[in-house]
Amino acid sequence: MINLYNQTCQEISKLITNNYSTSFSMGIKVFAPKFRTPIYSIYGFVRFADEIVDTFHDSDRKLLLEEFKKETYLAIERKISLNPVLHAFQEVVHQYGLELEHIEAFLKSMEMDLYDIEYNDATLKEYIFGSAEVIGLMCLKVFCEGDNNEYKRLEEWAKSLGSAFQKINFLRDMKSDFEERGRTYFPNIDLTNFCQEDKAIIEADIQKDFDHAYIGIKQLPAGAKLGVFTAYRYYLSLFYKIKSAPAHNILSERIRINNGKKMYLLTSSMVKNRFGML
Repeated sequence: MINLYNQTCQEISKLITNNYSTSFSMGIKVFAPKFRTPIYSIYGFVRFADEIVDTFHDSDRKLLLEEFKKETYLAIERKISLNPVLHAFQEVVHQYGLELEHIEAFLKSMEMDLYDIEYNDATLKEYIFGSAEVIGLMCLKVFCEGDNNEYKRLEEWAKSLGSAFQKINFLRDMKSDFEERGRTYFPNIDLTNFCQEDKAIIEADIQKDFDHAYIGIKQLPAGAKLGVFTAYRYYLSLFYKIKSAPAHNILSERIRINNGKKMYLLTSSMVKNRFGML
C-alpha cells in the first residue's frame, strides 16, 4: 500500500502546481513523462513554503516556517512524512540526490521574507540564489538523472534562468510587495520615485540573465528542453510587456500574460521543437 500512499502524495503536489501556476503547469505537461512527477513534487514543496511567508499574515508565520523546516528535515531523514507535500518532496531528494545545502538556502530565503530587510548587492544575491537559482538546480538534478558531469556543465546556465525568472517576479509584483508587504528587493532604488532610468538598469541586468540562460536551455536533455523553453518564452514575453510599460505603471498594476497568449507560446514552442529549431 506504500505505493498508493506515494502516488496520492504526488497527485497532491500536482494539484498544487495546477492550482497555483498556469504557466509552470503548461511547461511541465510537455516534459517527458518521467520528469513530470518529480518536478510537480519540487514545485509543491517550494510553493507551500512561499505561501507561509506571503499569505498567512493572520498566523504566526515565523512559527509556521520553523515547523515546516523541521518537518522537511525529518521527512528527509526518515524517508516518510504524513505531510503529503513533504513526503513527495523527500522522495525526489533521495531519488535524484538533491543537495541539502540547496534546500537550506531556499528555506533561508523564505525566512528572509519574514523581516524588513534593506537589500544590498550581497544580500540580494543571497536571496535570489536561495529563492530561485537553487530551484533551477533542483530541477536540473532531475533532468540529469544522476549524471553529475552533465549537471556541473549546465549548472551556471540553470542559475541564470532562475535568476531571470525571480527578477521578473520582482518587477511584476513590485506594487503588492511594496504596498502590502513592505518589501523592496532592488538595492539603491527609491520606489516612491521609481523612474524609467531605474527600470532600464534592472531590465538590462535581466536581459543578461536571459541571454546566458538560453545557451544552457539548448543543451538540456531532450525530455526537458521543450518544457523549460516554454517557461523561458512565457517569462520572456512577460519581460517584453513589462519593458514596454512606463515605470509608473509598474507601481500601479500587475502586468500579466493572458492564457490565450500562453497557449500560443506553448504551441509555437512545440512547433520549434518538432522541427529542431531550439
